[in-house]
Amino acid sequence: MSHAPTQHLDDAARRLRSLLPTRDDLVSVRRDQRQNLVAGLTVAIVALPLALAFGAASGLGAQAGLVTAVVAGIVAAVFGGSNIQVSGPTGAMTVVLVPVVHQHGVTGVLMVGMLAGVVLVAMAVARLGRFVRYLPVSVIEGFTAGIAVVIALQQVPSALGVTDASGDKVWAIAADAVQRFTLHPSAAPLIISVTVATLMLAGARWRPRVPFSLIGVALATAGTHLFDLHVATLGHLPASLPAPSLGFVDLGAISALTTAALAIAALAALESLLCATVADAMTVDEHHDPDRELFGQGLANIVVPLFGGVPATAAIARTAVNVRAGATSRLAAVTHSLVLLALVFVAAPLVSSIPLAALSGVLFATCVRMVETGALRALLRSTRSDAVIVCLTFLVTVFVDLVSAVGVGVGVAVVLALRSVARTARLEEVPIDTGDHSAQEHALLSEHIVVYRIDGPLFFGAAHRLLLELPDIVDVDVVILRMSRVTTLDATGANVLADAITRLERRGIVVLLSGLATEHDDVLRSLGTAAALRDAGRILPDTPTAIALARSLLSLPGPAVPGHRSDGSQADASHLSGPKTS
Repeated sequence: MSHAPTQHLDDAARRLRSLLPTRDDLVSVRRDQRQNLVAGLTVAIVALPLALAFGAASGLGAQAGLVTAVVAGIVAAVFGGSNIQVSGPTGAMTVVLVPVVHQHGVTGVLMVGMLAGVVLVAMAVARLGRFVRYLPVSVIEGFTAGIAVVIALQQVPSALGVTDASGDKVWAIAADAVQRFTLHPSAAPLIISVTVATLMLAGARWRPRVPFSLIGVALATAGTHLFDLHVATLGHLPASLPAPSLGFVDLGAISALTTAALAIAALAALESLLCATVADAMTVDEHHDPDRELFGQGLANIVVPLFGGVPATAAIARTAVNVRAGATSRLAAVTHSLVLLALVFVAAPLVSSIPLAALSGVLFATCVRMVETGALRALLRSTRSDAVIVCLTFLVTVFVDLVSAVGVGVGVAVVLALRSVARTARLEEVPIDTGDHSAQEHALLSEHIVVYRIDGPLFFGAAHRLLLELPDIVDVDVVILRMSRVTTLDATGANVLADAITRLERRGIVVLLSGLATEHDDVLRSLGTAAALRDAGRILPDTPTAIALARSLLSLPGPAVPGHRSDGSQADASHLSGPKTS
């Protein structure tokens, strides 16, 4: 028993060492350096107006957004679990920070950011990063749409030139701003905001690679001075980063800020890991380490408050730009931060004259682009349960708060999923079949064809086993997925299935589906899942037909498939755990 504490300490030390950067990270940084430098410069151009806008929206000022983008961008890039992720201030985080600023001031925000960083590090050591994958897609989409609406509502006062709007909730503040604007209208801020947003949205369709956000802000700033318009600007920005200081620490405020810190940590973990998952899907060979990503975000949030920055997380928009610009290593994210740092020293006077209404326009356009309307409509059409979860999560996000929205959405999803599973449960008499079909299995394997049978529900709580196991199979040319025994299929299961198919096909493996029930096929059709397989005629009515097509595709002669039952299905095929994987 006396050795138990020592053993626990050793385990914790080993776990901590596994979260630190490795030699492989340094090797990857040395590859494609020019390409990553260009990608980092591209991201910095896009990130500048966003960092300023999110900093101003948080209540700490635009300089806080710049500081966060510089410091968190470097720390999270070096210590995080993704090679291509870019971190900094985000819109979702500002939604949580605004009430903290009102209740506890700047000191409260700095304290809560550091506490959230400690929580994130603890989550990484406890290996909690992997559990985010179980969040239903319907919760994520409703949550994202709700955040977009909240951010847009936050920008209404600045867009209308109203500085004294009040209210308990963001929608109440926006309503009060509209009322005050009608009493004393001022056209200039509204025109600036609408013009910048329109330029960004129209320009993105015309020339996606051109940074229209920066162009719009520059034009608005120049126009404001040229026509001598009286609008609120960012005001004074520091000519350098503030010196590190621990003077803000107030031990008496820790208990009052703990709840907010937990909310921020949960939001940072959720947004960072979802962003990393999206980034992986945009590439072929990238796979993030979820626990190490939490560790990197935790360290970033511990360090950022020392320089006066706001809590940070990975940014989906900036990460997407990074990937599209050709980033392959952490060098791109670090470059993005260094370019922003140079702007702090060189262009602070110019940046300080940017109108707040222009940044509101940037955020309005960002909100529009945050919401994938096609995916949202598809979810609302897929199943009644997914539609309920999307709408409920959205409403709680807008009218209550973000953390409550995730809790309510997941809770309702669990209840509806269990209800769905209970409804599909059947007591079925299965005829005893003592035949030995190992010869048939070996015959198929010798032809590099493997059959997997998926039994039971394929919904958000169970679907990821498919994603984890299927892409790792080796020495196979064709994979047949038997879907006849799938009892439940929701939007998350369909998305995971699509991801598994994509990963297999990227490795040159042909995928066929067989025995798909009509109601499950309707879900796949509404989401656009497996459309390429359907167009290619690779969704078959039964497994023998699929095996025949597989042999035809591989041009392998084979005997008639033995062992068919009277219903046409294959008597013996591998289960999901089937052939050994590596």
